[in-house]
Amino acid sequence: MLEKLKQVKARYENISLEISNPEIISDPEKYKTLMREHKQLTPVVEKYNEYIRCESDMNGALELLEDKDADADMRELASEEYYELKDRLSELYSELRVLLLPRDPNDDKNVIVEIRGGAGGEEAALFAAVLYRMYTMYAQKAGFKTELLSVNETGLGGYKEISFSLSGEGAYSRLKFESGVHRVQRVPETESSGRIHTSTATVAVLPEAEEVEVEINPTDLEIETCKSSGAGGQHVNKTESAIRIIHKPTGIVVECQDERSQHKNRDKAMKILRTRLYDIAQKEQSDKIAGERKSQVGTGDRSERIRTYNFPQGRVTDHRIGLTLHSIETFINGDIDDMIKALISADTAEKLKGSETE
Repeated sequence: MLEKLKQVKARYENISLEISNPEIISDPEKYKTLMREHKQLTPVVEKYNEYIRCESDMNGALELLEDKDADADMRELASEEYYELKDRLSELYSELRVLLLPRDPNDDKNVIVEIRGGAGGEEAALFAAVLYRMYTMYAQKAGFKTELLSVNETGLGGYKEISFSLSGEGAYSRLKFESGVHRVQRVPETESSGRIHTSTATVAVLPEAEEVEVEINPTDLEIETCKSSGAGGQHVNKTESAIRIIHKPTGIVVECQDERSQHKNRDKAMKILRTRLYDIAQKEQSDKIAGERKSQVGTGDRSERIRTYNFPQGRVTDHRIGLTLHSIETFINGDIDDMIKALISADTAEKLKGSETE
């Protein structure tokens, strides 16, 4: 590992020189790529430099400790310092192991989140609305910007499906483990006998694709315009602003009617389509990797039940890591950071286990 760290530091120093080169600065694409790599390597190099300093200080304390001519009090101080530094060196080594784990190339990307009501009819749609509110409240606390992309509402204020984007540094790294089936157990407002119902909603968290990452042939698209429908006031059914795009090779259908402008709806629909195609390409690439190790926290498959929200008992349980939080009201109000951190820690631990066997 230490040899690899030397190579990382050498690469970091080379990039530091390159990004100050006028020729590189004048090439925006190359400069942007190098700056991104520089930013990713910075925490590794800073931690490695701390490791080198700690090791040097520890060796200095050891020399003084082994110096028989040194004053007894000085040797005692050196002994305390040596063991403190030894413990810190071990901590730094562990931290560096984590920093050297292969990064998910999508971690820094913005995301598109798609929520769909599942089993349970109107109650499932209402639960989808609860999840949408939870994620937007979390995004506000985390400093992410949200944008509604597409919505299909029900008469009681639920969502058959809703798509929205979250923009901000590390958005995908924070939310990627939310993909899957979310189950709710509660007494619906429409239930007169007080019986507990079980409903589900599916969540898909997709890294937002840039145009350069997904090439879409215009001849593969069938684009239809129609009048908006549903809630929307006077604008509804007056203009042909809603957009429906069909990607013929895959059969993916994207509809967008949230904006009054046909042009804006088309842009949003294309953003969703591009991201879905990127997601398909990513899955195909992953499937080709022989013996790919699946993370403890799940594959991200939308058919996998990942979490239960039990309102009568006031708890939220994530089935992948066996974590239960007894704070459902604050959780659905966007305080999901403890769960997210636990999922990231479990994934990191699983990756570290895998690196030990390689």
